[in-house]
Amino acid sequence: MGAYILRRLALIIPTLLGIMVINFALVQFVPGGPIEQIIAQIEGGGDVFEGIAGGGAAETAAASSEDYVGGRGLPPEFIAQLEAEFGFDKPPLERFFHMMWNYMRLDFGESYFRSVSVIDLVLEKMPVSITLGLWSTLIAYMVSIPLGIHKAVRDGSKFDTWTSGLIIVGYAIPGFLFAILLLVLFAGGSYYQIFPLRGLTSENWSDLGFFAKIADYFWHIALPVLASTIAAFATLTLLTKNSFLDEIKKQYVMTARAKGLSEGRVLYGHVFRNAMLIVIAGFPAVFIGVFFGGSLIIETIFSLDGLGRLGFEAAVARDYPVIFGTLFVFGLMGLFVGILSDLMYVFIDPRIDFESRQG
Repeated sequence: MGAYILRRLALIIPTLLGIMVINFALVQFVPGGPIEQIIAQIEGGGDVFEGIAGGGAAETAAASSEDYVGGRGLPPEFIAQLEAEFGFDKPPLERFFHMMWNYMRLDFGESYFRSVSVIDLVLEKMPVSITLGLWSTLIAYMVSIPLGIHKAVRDGSKFDTWTSGLIIVGYAIPGFLFAILLLVLFAGGSYYQIFPLRGLTSENWSDLGFFAKIADYFWHIALPVLASTIAAFATLTLLTKNSFLDEIKKQYVMTARAKGLSEGRVLYGHVFRNAMLIVIAGFPAVFIGVFFGGSLIIETIFSLDGLGRLGFEAAVARDYPVIFGTLFVFGLMGLFVGILSDLMYVFIDPRIDFESRQG
C-alpha cells in the first residue's frame, strides 16, 4: 500500500502542472484582460465587454490592438505602467514559470481588484461553500441509503417503480433550474414567502440568542442545500440499490438464510457491510463533487458569498491571481481526495489490495 500511495503522490505534480498549463494557455486567447478592464473603468464604460459586444467583429479585433488603446485617449506611458505593474510586460512563458514558482512556495499573490491576498479571500469564502457541500452530502447519504436499501428489498414492486420514476425526474432536472423553482415557490417569487431570498444569515443574526441563531442558519440554508442535493441524491439511491441487489444474490446470503437468520440480520449483519463499501468509500469524492459542481450556480442564485461566486466574479473581472490561485488549490485538493477515496476502500475492506495494481 505504501508503494501505491507514493506512486499516486508522485503523479500529483505532473497532473497539477498539466492542469495549470492548459488553463494558462487558454487564458492567453481570451479577449479582455485585466488591463482592458481597468481602462474600461477609467473611461467610464463599465465592463470591458459592454464596449466590445456592441461594435461587431471589426471593433472587437480593434479592441485588442494598440490602436484601440490609443483610441481611448490614454497615454501609452500609462498603459505601459499598468502592464509593468501587473506583470504583462513579460512574455507568457516567463510569467507562467514565475507564477508556478510562487505557488510552490504557497505565495498566491494578491487580487488585482480587491487589494486582498488570494489566500485570505479563499479562507473568507470557504466556510459558506463547505457548509453547502457538507450538508448537501450528509442529507443525500441519510436519505439515499435507507431508500436504496428499501428499493432493493422490494425490487420490482410498485414502491420501487414509482420511486424510480421520481428519482429519474429529479436527476434530469438541472440544479440551477430546481433552485429557481424553489425560489419561485417558497421564497416570495410568485407563491409563498416561507424562506429568505438570499444570504446565509439574517441582518440581525448577531443580536439573536444561541438557539435562534441555529434556527436562523438552517432557515437560510434550507433551499440552497435542497437544490444542490437533488442530483447526488438520485445517483446515491440507485447506487445503493444496485449494490444491495448484487450482494443479495450471492451465495453467502443464501447460506445465512438457510441457517435460519432473520431477514434483518441477513441484510444489516452481512449484506450491509459489503454493499456499502462502494457507497461509503465514495463519500470524499461525492463531497468534492457537490462542493465544486453545484457551488457556482447555487451560490450565485441564492446570493451566497462563497467560493463559487468568488470564482465567477474573478472570471468576469479577469482577476487572474484569484482564478489561478483557486484553480491550483482546488486542483490539489481534488487530487488528494482521489487518494483519500482509495484509502477509504482499504479502511472499510482490508481485503482490497491496491499494491497489486500497476501504474
